[in-house]
Amino acid sequence: MTEGRYEDIHARLKTYEGLTAVGGVGKDLVNEPMIRHWCEAMGDTSPAYAGADAVAPATMLQAWTMGGLSGHGGRSEAYVEMLGLLDAAGYTSVVATDCEQEYLRPLRPGDRITFGSVIESVSERKTTKLGTGYFVTTRTDVRAGGEPAGTHRFRILKYVPAGRRRRGGATGGAATAVEQAVEAMAPTGEAAPAFRPERPRPVVNRDNAGFWEGVSRHRLLIQRCEKCETLRFPWLPGCNSCGCLEWDTVEAAGEGTVYSYVVMHHPPFPAFDPPYAVGLVELVEGVRMISNVVGVPHDRVRIGMPVRLEFERVDEELELPVFRAVGGSGG
Repeated sequence: MTEGRYEDIHARLKTYEGLTAVGGVGKDLVNEPMIRHWCEAMGDTSPAYAGADAVAPATMLQAWTMGGLSGHGGRSEAYVEMLGLLDAAGYTSVVATDCEQEYLRPLRPGDRITFGSVIESVSERKTTKLGTGYFVTTRTDVRAGGEPAGTHRFRILKYVPAGRRRRGGATGGAATAVEQAVEAMAPTGEAAPAFRPERPRPVVNRDNAGFWEGVSRHRLLIQRCEKCETLRFPWLPGCNSCGCLEWDTVEAAGEGTVYSYVVMHHPPFPAFDPPYAVGLVELVEGVRMISNVVGVPHDRVRIGMPVRLEFERVDEELELPVFRAVGGSGG
Protein backbone atom coordinates (compact mmCIF):
# COMPACT_ATOMS: atom_id res chain seq x y z
CA MET A 1 0.00 0.00 0.00
CA THR A 2 1.45 3.37 -1.03
CA GLU A 3 1.93 6.34 1.26
CA GLY A 4 -0.69 8.20 -0.77
CA ARG A 5 -3.15 5.43 -0.06
CA TYR A 6 -2.48 5.74 3.68
CA GLU A 7 -3.04 9.48 3.49
CA ASP A 8 -6.31 8.95 1.65
CA ILE A 9 -7.59 6.53 4.31
CA HIS A 10 -6.56 8.91 7.09
CA ALA A 11 -8.32 11.83 5.41
CA ARG A 12 -11.50 9.77 5.14
CA LEU A 13 -11.24 8.64 8.77
CA LYS A 14 -10.90 12.24 9.94
CA THR A 15 -14.31 13.08 8.45
CA TYR A 16 -15.94 10.94 11.15
CA GLU A 17 -14.54 12.99 14.03
CA GLY A 18 -17.32 14.65 16.00
CA LEU A 19 -20.02 12.29 14.73
CA THR A 20 -22.19 10.19 17.03
CA ALA A 21 -20.89 6.69 17.83
CA VAL A 22 -23.58 5.25 20.13
CA GLY A 23 -26.14 6.42 22.65
CA GLY A 24 -28.84 5.11 24.85
CA VAL A 25 -30.22 4.43 28.30
CA GLY A 26 -28.54 2.22 30.90
CA LYS A 27 -30.15 -1.22 31.06
CA ASP A 28 -30.44 -0.98 34.84
CA LEU A 29 -30.89 1.74 37.38
CA VAL A 30 -27.88 2.26 39.62
CA ASN A 31 -28.50 -0.49 42.18
CA GLU A 32 -27.11 -1.98 45.36
CA PRO A 33 -26.56 -5.58 44.10
CA MET A 34 -24.27 -4.42 41.26
CA ILE A 35 -22.41 -2.12 43.66
CA ARG A 36 -21.95 -4.99 46.11
CA HIS A 37 -20.71 -7.38 43.43
CA TRP A 38 -18.27 -4.77 42.14
CA CYS A 39 -16.90 -4.08 45.63
CA GLU A 40 -16.51 -7.80 46.36
CA ALA A 41 -14.66 -8.36 43.07
CA MET A 42 -12.37 -5.38 43.72
CA GLY A 43 -11.89 -6.07 47.41
CA ASP A 44 -13.17 -2.54 48.16
CA THR A 45 -14.56 -2.35 51.71
CA SER A 46 -15.20 1.40 51.89
CA PRO A 47 -18.31 2.13 54.02
CA ALA A 48 -19.31 4.78 51.47
CA TYR A 49 -20.68 2.04 49.21
CA ALA A 50 -23.18 0.51 51.66
CA GLY A 51 -26.01 1.69 53.87
CA ALA A 52 -28.79 4.23 53.53
CA ASP A 53 -26.57 6.93 52.01
CA ALA A 54 -24.57 4.61 49.72
CA VAL A 55 -23.00 5.87 46.52
CA ALA A 56 -21.58 3.80 43.68
CA PRO A 57 -17.79 3.59 43.30
CA ALA A 58 -16.81 6.29 40.84
CA THR A 59 -14.86 3.81 38.73
CA MET A 60 -18.14 1.98 37.97
CA LEU A 61 -19.05 4.84 35.61
CA GLN A 62 -18.74 2.74 32.45
CA ALA A 63 -20.50 -0.27 34.01
CA TRP A 64 -23.87 1.52 33.98
CA THR A 65 -23.62 2.19 30.23
CA MET A 66 -22.62 -1.29 29.06
CA GLY A 67 -25.00 -3.42 27.02
CA GLY A 68 -24.07 -6.83 28.38
CA LEU A 69 -23.88 -9.93 26.18
CA SER A 70 -26.84 -8.81 24.10
CA GLY A 71 -25.28 -5.41 23.39
CA HIS A 72 -27.04 -2.08 22.87
CA GLY A 73 -27.70 -2.34 19.16
CA GLY A 74 -27.42 1.43 19.00
CA ARG A 75 -24.20 1.99 17.08
CA SER A 76 -24.55 4.87 14.67
CA GLU A 77 -24.30 4.45 10.91
CA ALA A 78 -21.21 6.69 10.97
CA TYR A 79 -19.41 4.53 13.53
CA VAL A 80 -20.22 1.33 11.63
CA GLU A 81 -19.01 2.93 8.38
CA MET A 82 -15.74 4.05 9.99
CA LEU A 83 -15.00 0.58 11.36
CA GLY A 84 -15.95 -0.93 8.00
CA LEU A 85 -13.49 1.37 6.24
CA LEU A 86 -10.70 0.15 8.53
CA ASP A 87 -11.71 -3.49 8.10
CA ALA A 88 -11.80 -3.14 4.31
CA ALA A 89 -8.27 -1.70 4.37
CA GLY A 90 -7.06 -4.75 6.34
CA TYR A 91 -7.04 -3.24 9.84
CA THR A 92 -9.26 -6.00 11.18
CA SER A 93 -7.78 -6.58 14.65
CA VAL A 94 -8.73 -4.45 17.63
CA VAL A 95 -7.37 -3.96 21.12
CA ALA A 96 -8.44 -1.56 23.87
CA THR A 97 -5.46 0.56 24.88
CA ASP A 98 -6.55 2.93 27.65
CA CYS A 99 -9.40 4.94 29.11
CA GLU A 100 -9.79 8.22 30.98
CA GLN A 101 -12.68 9.10 33.28
CA GLU A 102 -13.86 12.35 34.84
CA TYR A 103 -16.40 12.25 37.66
CA LEU A 104 -18.85 15.15 38.04
CA ARG A 105 -21.19 13.85 40.72
CA PRO A 106 -21.70 10.65 42.75
CA LEU A 107 -24.11 8.04 41.42
CA ARG A 108 -26.68 6.70 43.88
CA PRO A 109 -29.04 3.70 43.85
CA GLY A 110 -32.11 4.60 41.82
CA ASP A 111 -30.35 6.90 39.36
CA ARG A 112 -31.41 6.43 35.75
CA ILE A 113 -28.36 6.57 33.46
CA THR A 114 -28.39 7.99 29.94
CA PHE A 115 -25.34 8.42 27.75
CA GLY A 116 -24.11 9.50 24.36
CA SER A 117 -20.79 8.81 22.64
CA VAL A 118 -19.04 10.67 19.86
CA ILE A 119 -16.00 9.78 17.76
CA GLU A 120 -13.61 12.27 19.31
CA SER A 121 -10.43 11.62 17.32
CA VAL A 122 -8.66 9.31 14.91
CA SER A 123 -4.86 9.32 14.98
CA GLU A 124 -2.45 9.24 12.11
CA ARG A 125 -1.21 5.76 11.17
CA LYS A 126 1.00 4.41 13.96
CA THR A 127 3.35 1.44 14.18
CA THR A 128 3.28 -0.39 17.52
CA LYS A 129 4.64 -3.67 18.86
CA LEU A 130 1.29 -5.29 18.05
CA GLY A 131 1.20 -3.97 14.52
CA THR A 132 0.37 -0.93 12.40
CA GLY A 133 -2.96 0.87 12.63
CA TYR A 134 -5.03 3.79 13.85
CA PHE A 135 -6.01 4.84 17.37
CA VAL A 136 -9.71 5.70 17.61
CA THR A 137 -10.94 7.61 20.68
CA THR A 138 -14.60 7.88 21.66
CA ARG A 139 -15.94 10.20 24.35
CA THR A 140 -19.01 9.17 26.30
CA ASP A 141 -20.92 11.77 28.31
CA VAL A 142 -22.88 10.12 31.12
CA ARG A 143 -25.93 11.71 32.74
CA ALA A 144 -27.91 10.66 35.83
CA GLY A 145 -31.47 11.84 36.10
CA GLY A 146 -30.69 14.33 33.37
CA GLU A 147 -27.68 15.81 35.20
CA PRO A 148 -24.07 15.49 33.96
CA ALA A 149 -22.44 12.70 35.97
CA GLY A 150 -19.15 11.97 34.23
CA THR A 151 -17.13 11.57 31.05
CA HIS A 152 -15.51 8.39 29.79
CA ARG A 153 -12.91 8.42 27.02
CA PHE A 154 -12.12 5.03 25.52
CA ARG A 155 -9.32 4.39 23.03
CA ILE A 156 -8.87 1.40 20.76
CA LEU A 157 -6.22 0.45 18.22
CA LYS A 158 -7.54 -0.94 14.93
CA TYR A 159 -4.50 -2.63 13.45
CA VAL A 160 -2.89 -5.24 11.25
CA PRO A 161 -0.95 -7.67 13.49
CA ALA A 162 2.79 -7.55 12.91
CA GLY A 163 3.67 -10.16 10.31
CA ARG A 164 0.24 -10.36 8.66
CA ARG A 165 -0.27 -9.02 5.16
CA ARG A 166 -2.64 -6.14 4.53
CA ARG A 167 -5.01 -6.36 1.65
CA GLY A 168 -3.15 -5.23 -1.41
CA GLY A 169 0.05 -7.05 -0.51
CA ALA A 170 1.67 -4.68 1.97
CA THR A 171 2.98 -6.23 5.12
CA GLY A 172 2.04 -5.55 8.71
CA GLY A 173 5.41 -4.45 10.03
CA ALA A 174 8.96 -5.43 10.95
CA ALA A 175 8.01 -8.94 11.98
CA THR A 176 7.46 -9.92 8.34
CA ALA A 177 10.85 -8.50 7.39
CA VAL A 178 12.39 -10.79 9.98
CA GLU A 179 10.48 -13.74 8.52
CA GLN A 180 11.74 -12.89 5.05
CA ALA A 181 15.33 -12.65 6.30
CA VAL A 182 15.04 -16.06 7.97
CA GLU A 183 13.65 -17.56 4.78
CA ALA A 184 16.48 -16.01 2.75
CA MET A 185 19.09 -17.64 4.98
CA ALA A 186 17.51 -21.09 4.85
CA PRO A 187 19.22 -23.55 2.46
CA THR A 188 17.33 -24.13 -0.78
CA GLY A 189 14.70 -26.81 -0.37
CA GLU A 190 14.63 -26.58 3.43
CA ALA A 191 11.82 -25.07 5.44
CA ALA A 192 12.74 -21.89 7.27
CA PRO A 193 12.52 -21.97 11.06
CA ALA A 194 9.10 -20.95 12.36
CA PHE A 195 8.93 -17.27 13.26
CA ARG A 196 7.51 -16.54 16.73
CA PRO A 197 5.82 -13.16 17.20
CA GLU A 198 6.64 -11.11 20.28
CA ARG A 199 4.46 -11.23 23.34
CA PRO A 200 2.14 -8.21 23.70
CA ARG A 201 3.68 -5.46 25.82
CA PRO A 202 2.13 -4.37 29.11
CA VAL A 203 0.58 -0.92 29.17
CA VAL A 204 2.83 1.22 31.38
CA ASN A 205 1.31 4.46 32.64
CA ARG A 206 1.84 6.97 35.43
CA ASP A 207 -0.11 4.82 37.89
CA ASN A 208 1.86 1.58 37.44
CA ALA A 209 5.28 2.71 36.17
CA GLY A 210 6.85 2.03 39.58
CA PHE A 211 5.68 -1.57 39.48
CA TRP A 212 7.31 -2.22 36.11
CA GLU A 213 10.48 -0.42 37.17
CA GLY A 214 10.61 -2.86 40.09
CA VAL A 215 10.14 -5.82 37.75
CA SER A 216 13.11 -4.61 35.70
CA ARG A 217 15.18 -4.96 38.91
CA HIS A 218 13.64 -8.35 39.78
CA ARG A 219 11.60 -6.88 42.63
CA LEU A 220 7.85 -7.41 43.05
CA LEU A 221 6.60 -4.21 44.67
CA ILE A 222 3.26 -3.82 46.45
CA GLN A 223 1.72 -0.45 47.20
CA ARG A 224 1.10 0.46 50.86
CA CYS A 225 -1.14 3.31 52.00
CA GLU A 226 0.80 5.78 54.11
CA LYS A 227 -2.27 6.56 56.24
CA CYS A 228 -3.86 3.19 57.08
CA GLU A 229 -0.98 0.96 55.83
CA THR A 230 -3.34 -1.20 53.76
CA LEU A 231 -1.53 -3.11 51.03
CA ARG A 232 -3.04 -3.04 47.56
CA PHE A 233 -2.53 -4.75 44.23
CA PRO A 234 -2.85 -3.96 41.36
CA TRP A 235 -1.37 -0.50 41.66
CA LEU A 236 -3.90 2.32 42.02
CA PRO A 237 -3.60 6.09 42.50
CA GLY A 238 -5.47 6.01 45.82
CA CYS A 239 -6.33 3.73 48.73
CA ASN A 240 -9.58 1.74 48.49
CA SER A 241 -9.88 1.60 52.27
CA CYS A 242 -9.44 5.24 53.34
CA GLY A 243 -9.05 7.21 50.11
CA CYS A 244 -5.56 8.48 50.93
CA LEU A 245 -3.49 9.40 47.87
CA GLU A 246 -0.10 9.00 49.59
CA TRP A 247 1.67 5.66 49.45
CA ASP A 248 4.97 3.85 49.55
CA THR A 249 5.93 0.28 48.60
CA VAL A 250 6.97 -2.96 50.21
CA GLU A 251 8.80 -5.74 48.39
CA ALA A 252 6.95 -9.04 48.23
CA ALA A 253 8.73 -12.06 49.65
CA GLY A 254 7.73 -13.99 46.55
CA GLU A 255 5.90 -16.82 48.29
CA GLY A 256 2.25 -17.59 47.72
CA THR A 257 -0.45 -20.11 46.86
CA VAL A 258 -2.80 -20.58 43.91
CA TYR A 259 -6.09 -19.00 45.00
CA SER A 260 -7.84 -19.76 41.69
CA TYR A 261 -6.82 -20.51 38.11
CA VAL A 262 -7.99 -21.08 34.56
CA VAL A 263 -6.44 -23.13 31.75
CA MET A 264 -6.38 -21.19 28.49
CA HIS A 265 -7.17 -23.19 25.35
CA HIS A 266 -8.74 -20.44 23.24
CA PRO A 267 -8.41 -18.07 21.51
CA PRO A 268 -5.18 -19.10 19.80
CA PHE A 269 -2.55 -16.37 19.56
CA PRO A 270 0.79 -16.83 17.80
CA ALA A 271 2.88 -15.56 20.72
CA PHE A 272 1.44 -18.15 23.15
CA ASP A 273 1.35 -21.95 23.28
CA PRO A 274 -2.00 -23.12 24.65
CA PRO A 275 -3.00 -24.83 26.78
CA TYR A 276 -1.38 -22.94 29.68
CA ALA A 277 -2.40 -22.08 33.23
CA VAL A 278 -3.17 -18.53 34.39
CA GLY A 279 -3.38 -18.30 38.15
CA LEU A 280 -4.77 -15.87 40.68
CA VAL A 281 -1.97 -16.11 43.24
CA GLU A 282 -2.44 -15.06 46.85
CA LEU A 283 0.85 -13.74 48.18
CA VAL A 284 1.85 -14.23 51.81
CA GLU A 285 1.42 -10.46 52.22
CA GLY A 286 -2.33 -10.93 51.62
CA VAL A 287 -2.78 -9.39 48.17
CA ARG A 288 -3.55 -11.33 45.00
CA MET A 289 -2.16 -11.00 41.50
CA ILE A 290 -2.65 -12.71 38.16
CA SER A 291 0.23 -14.39 36.36
CA ASN A 292 1.25 -17.64 34.70
CA VAL A 293 1.81 -20.75 36.78
CA VAL A 294 4.87 -22.54 35.42
CA GLY A 295 7.00 -25.56 36.26
CA VAL A 296 4.11 -28.02 36.28
CA PRO A 297 1.80 -29.32 33.52
CA HIS A 298 -1.32 -27.21 33.11
CA ASP A 299 -3.57 -30.09 34.14
CA ARG A 300 -1.74 -30.52 37.46
CA VAL A 301 -2.26 -26.98 38.74
CA ARG A 302 -4.42 -27.06 41.87
CA ILE A 303 -6.02 -24.52 44.19
CA GLY A 304 -3.87 -24.18 47.29
CA MET A 305 -0.70 -25.19 45.44
CA PRO A 306 2.37 -23.38 46.87
CA VAL A 307 4.24 -21.28 44.33
CA ARG A 308 7.33 -19.11 44.31
CA LEU A 309 8.01 -15.95 42.34
CA GLU A 310 10.53 -15.87 39.54
CA PHE A 311 11.15 -13.59 36.58
CA GLU A 312 10.87 -15.06 33.11
CA ARG A 313 12.56 -13.45 30.13
CA VAL A 314 10.22 -13.90 27.19
CA ASP A 315 12.36 -12.01 24.66
CA GLU A 316 15.28 -9.58 24.52
CA GLU A 317 13.22 -6.66 25.81
CA LEU A 318 10.63 -8.15 28.14
CA GLU A 319 10.73 -9.93 31.50
CA LEU A 320 7.59 -10.85 33.41
CA PRO A 321 6.88 -12.04 36.95
CA VAL A 322 5.58 -15.62 36.95
CA PHE A 323 5.01 -18.21 39.67
CA ARG A 324 6.69 -21.60 39.68
CA ALA A 325 5.07 -24.49 41.46
CA VAL A 326 7.14 -25.48 44.48
CA GLY A 327 8.81 -28.89 44.06
CA GLY A 328 6.50 -31.80 44.58
CA SER A 329 3.32 -29.80 43.93
CA GLY A 330 0.62 -30.97 41.62
CA GLY A 331 1.22 -34.66 42.11
